[in-house]
Amino acid sequence: MRAINYRPDKTWRLALAFLPFALLLLTYIIASDIRLTENPNDKLLPSFAKMGETIDAYAMKPDTRTGDYLLWADTSASLTRLIAGLAISTAIALVLGIVVGLLPVMSATLGPVVAVLSMVPPLALLPILFIVMGLGEASKITLIVVGTSLKLIRDIALRVEDIPREQLIKAQTLGASTPQIALRVVLPQILPRLIDSVRLEIGPAWLFLIAAEAIAADSGLGYRIFLVRRYLSMDVILPYVAWITLLAFVMDLSLRLLQRKSFPWFAEARTA
Repeated sequence: MRAINYRPDKTWRLALAFLPFALLLLTYIIASDIRLTENPNDKLLPSFAKMGETIDAYAMKPDTRTGDYLLWADTSASLTRLIAGLAISTAIALVLGIVVGLLPVMSATLGPVVAVLSMVPPLALLPILFIVMGLGEASKITLIVVGTSLKLIRDIALRVEDIPREQLIKAQTLGASTPQIALRVVLPQILPRLIDSVRLEIGPAWLFLIAAEAIAADSGLGYRIFLVRRYLSMDVILPYVAWITLLAFVMDLSLRLLQRKSFPWFAEARTA
């Protein structure tokens, strides 16, 4: 049997999915043990016991200065900014993406400027946002919106253009107006694809958030990572990075489950 035709069953897929993580974990354990054997005070690869103590201190014990549970306070601050930014981006992209993809006049008007602006590196705009909007929450959320909404608009517009032209012609034959076509023909087909697009923007959104928090913030996961880096506190940095990764994975999984439950026809068509 050719390898291209071999499809592992559910048990094998699960085992193969966990294999790379197990290898990474084993590699870290071995490397950490070697470094700590040579130098018990080494900070580069702390032991899991040391990281466990740090997690307990940050998540289970209040900070002596502020009284906050630092991990949960940082998580709440970051997620509030991230979700607000992605929600605004999604709303903007849904409206403008349909308009640009459905209306030739708007495609000719807005398409080129959206294409050009989407090529601007969002992090290059961060100093401008801080100067114009200050160092508060608005500039951080705006960076996420700017960094994700333009790409979402382009993606949604392309997906609208991919809708078979025959469907639009039939809707017009039946007397549907442009708003009715947008709401009853285009929107139902775009929503599950919009979820896919948002899933792909979760990683970049975290990148923009952490960059903004690293420069100007007094709370947040990115703020904490860059605060302790001066002390080489890898026992804090590594758990925080792992926590951010887990949060991003949970967000992606939640959107995937939402897509599957809300649009079962789309999931069936994808697996067919």
